[in-house]
Amino acid sequence: MDRRSFIKKAGLASAGAAASTVLAAPAIAQENEKITWRLTSSFPKALDTIYGGAEDIAARVAAATDGNFTIQTYAAGEIVPGLQAADAVTAGTVEMCHTCSYYYVGKDPTFAIGTAIPFGLNARLTNSWFYNGNGNTLLNEFYAKHNLYGMIAGNTGAQMGGWFRKEINTVDDLKGIKMRIAGLAGKVVEKLGVVPQQIAGGDIYPALEKGTIDAAEWVGPYDDQKLGFYKVAKYYYYPAFWEGGPVIHAFVNLDKWNALPKRYQTVLQDACSFANTNMMAKYDAKNPIAIKELVNAGTVLRPFSQEILEACFNAAQEVYAEISATNPDFKKVYEDQVAFKREGYLWMQLSEYTFDTFMMIQQRNGKL
Repeated sequence: MDRRSFIKKAGLASAGAAASTVLAAPAIAQENEKITWRLTSSFPKALDTIYGGAEDIAARVAAATDGNFTIQTYAAGEIVPGLQAADAVTAGTVEMCHTCSYYYVGKDPTFAIGTAIPFGLNARLTNSWFYNGNGNTLLNEFYAKHNLYGMIAGNTGAQMGGWFRKEINTVDDLKGIKMRIAGLAGKVVEKLGVVPQQIAGGDIYPALEKGTIDAAEWVGPYDDQKLGFYKVAKYYYYPAFWEGGPVIHAFVNLDKWNALPKRYQTVLQDACSFANTNMMAKYDAKNPIAIKELVNAGTVLRPFSQEILEACFNAAQEVYAEISATNPDFKKVYEDQVAFKREGYLWMQLSEYTFDTFMMIQQRNGKL
């Protein structure tokens, strides 16, 4: 090879290498694209468990992207009221929110299934239905109609049935009770004479204190203790048959989601999965301590009677049949969840139920 030929070929190789470097630069820059979003929560900062889910998402996203994808979190009321969080995302006022799907049941009853419906799934089956069943797919088909993309990002586990000013022993005792209760549970208990009220978390205490409402449900011992409900209502009922495993969603504006780089989409999905797991773990650690403190402070624990549970179960079936008759979106998602629930509880009778029952007996006998 002569000198001139060598130099010519070397020059072409160098040019090719330089070109590849130039071509690669935009791809690398795109991977590290600087993005800042705002997230509005439906919850106050004082509730470190449920509001903390939004903070978990933001922290994980920032860490995984070296700070290039930043999510600024805002508590309820700082940008929009808590019960308007998803509306702000639909409108594009903010890019995302952390909220409960069933807060928007007034727009369409199908929103309720995204969080929890009376006598629905427990927390484990909820995760299974969303992650490995059809839950996430079916609900995102529905959410897309509202310009939303949803990811589950929190779960409280089975909740308490709420705070009451007086004892509730029979179905007749429910008649005329004004109760803060969310989602389709309001329609169910309404059939038994309850007057449902939908009130944001931060507004429940003053409503109870002033007597505007006679009863209220929120989450469970840890959060309820922080909100001070035990100071204005004595009786604490269980369980919340309407919330066996309620989901807190991260909703993203659908256009913003579709425009988000795929790498960032994956990071955000992973962050939401962590928030989902971590929230449940927090409640399982904090609720046992809080319930003992509440009882020591004078709270009276009461189970809902079998009569009340059976009446509410039957009323729920009526509600679901009525909605399904006129709402194909609800019918499609509801029937899929029911089929999943039927199989799930068949297995749990053999596994979780028998194991947990035995261990609870040992706990009661002082052997743990």
